[in-house]
Amino acid sequence: HEREHNREISELAAKHAEEMEQLRAELKEEQRCLLDELKQQMAATHRAEHEQAQLQSQTLHSLELEALRLTLNNMHTSQLELTQSNLRKEKETALMELREMLNDKRAQEVAILQSRHQLEWEKIKEQCLKEKDNL
Repeated sequence: HEREHNREISELAAKHAEEMEQLRAELKEEQRCLLDELKQQMAATHRAEHEQAQLQSQTLHSLELEALRLTLNNMHTSQLELTQSNLRKEKETALMELREMLNDKRAQEVAILQSRHQLEWEKIKEQCLKEKDNL
């Protein structure tokens, strides 16, 4: 029983590690997609602003557009940092929930194993008493 219990615990630990790795991979892929999207948006915005600045480079508007571009880049950077922070928080929450779920499942399985062990112990005890009576 103890070996079986240890084997089940090892399986649970391996399953937990596999699920954690899968969650990490999913979160990493999601973060990568968001980063790519933001980079594309920033690149598109940068190109549009750059073309506008070239057309109006001899006027006072070129300075205003440059200021707007810097502000927009700062906003994108802030948005990226916020997104990364949110992803980190979501990942931590998901990992905590998974850990709690796995701990609950493990506790249930331990309780089941203890119950089985108790029943088997009582059966063996009863068998011994019967055999003792027969002898």
